[in-house]
Amino acid sequence: MTEREWIEKDFYADLGVSSTASADEIKKAYRKLARDLHPDKNPGNANAEARFKAVGEAYSVLSNPEKRAQYDETRRLFRSGGFGGGGGYGTGGYGGAGGGFSADFNLEDLLGRAAGGGGGARAGAGGSGGLGDLFGGLFGGTGRAGARPGARQAQRGADVQSEITLGFADAVRGTQVSLRLTSPARCERCGGTGSKPGSTPRTCPTCAGVGLVTREQGAFAFSEPCRDCRGTGRIIDEPCPECGGEGVSARTRTLNVRIPAGVTDGKRIRIKGQGEPGRGGAPAGDLFVLVHVTSDRLFGRSDANADDLTLKVPVTFPELALGTTLTVPTLDGKVSLKVPPGTASGRTFRVRGRGVQRPDGKAGDLLVTVEVAVPNRLDDPATEALRAYAESTKNFDPRSGLF
Repeated sequence: MTEREWIEKDFYADLGVSSTASADEIKKAYRKLARDLHPDKNPGNANAEARFKAVGEAYSVLSNPEKRAQYDETRRLFRSGGFGGGGGYGTGGYGGAGGGFSADFNLEDLLGRAAGGGGGARAGAGGSGGLGDLFGGLFGGTGRAGARPGARQAQRGADVQSEITLGFADAVRGTQVSLRLTSPARCERCGGTGSKPGSTPRTCPTCAGVGLVTREQGAFAFSEPCRDCRGTGRIIDEPCPECGGEGVSARTRTLNVRIPAGVTDGKRIRIKGQGEPGRGGAPAGDLFVLVHVTSDRLFGRSDANADDLTLKVPVTFPELALGTTLTVPTLDGKVSLKVPPGTASGRTFRVRGRGVQRPDGKAGDLLVTVEVAVPNRLDDPATEALRAYAESTKNFDPRSGLF
């Protein structure tokens, strides 16, 4: 995808949010759309598949604060006519009495793509840095005037995101899951060349394989993508019937992913090189797996240390007053816990080494909190026994410290 094509996209509209949406609103909108448009829910629906890809592309930019800021700045400049779309670039700019660039000014030159680093491109980009750096950071290139010819052909593949839901025990212990991904990938039929098997692309005679052609306008020399080869520097006489000459086709693949022990809800796991394939020999993007963890009936995770597990155990008043030994569950068995006499309800005991097993061989702890369970109803003997107990302990006032 070229810079111009990316700029023309409205990522906010793709996600159905406003340009002032918060990060949480963007994430919520993406999750809903990704679920609704997933190919598994819409088999054979080409429109849903295209929207699914567009939503993923939009989220990859808007979920990154740095890229989102650069994208917003780009949109602001275009709307204000800063690139010759509707007004001058600054006061008294290039191109005649009205200020601003001429109508056929080439965006590629402003992005620092001019072959040989023509003076006009340097003036528009402010020399080293400036707008060239802004676009370079957004689109992954150098963005500098004087960039080597043909550099735009190499483009890193886009990142891909998927989501999984794990049970609590699997998240704590770690597990291996199989992901079914539908995304662009290198065409297996042509090996990514874009040519029909048995044929090879040839160098474009118009641009000599550079991918850019230079034209002069007054005192300036401007470069633009070669129309004959669409900026690739190659002519494909016999396109691959599978991918239509793109070298990339959508396909469904299964990927086995190892989830480390102790992963928490909302964690993003990066798998390098498993995203969309790069163009022109550039590396593939990465796969980011967003993990959702379901809650457990008994266990939880400590807010202070995610490696520690929590467990609430109901006990009777006599057990706390007289002391006892409890048998409590863990994720991998049972342990005995000694409760000393006079223990207060709500006290937490630490069972060493029964939490999350960390990669370094160490483990978190199990935090057991004892809480008094009060019977809903008492029979007559139990009621009389409690009344006798209350009478014998009437000098004990648990609320004396309140006043």
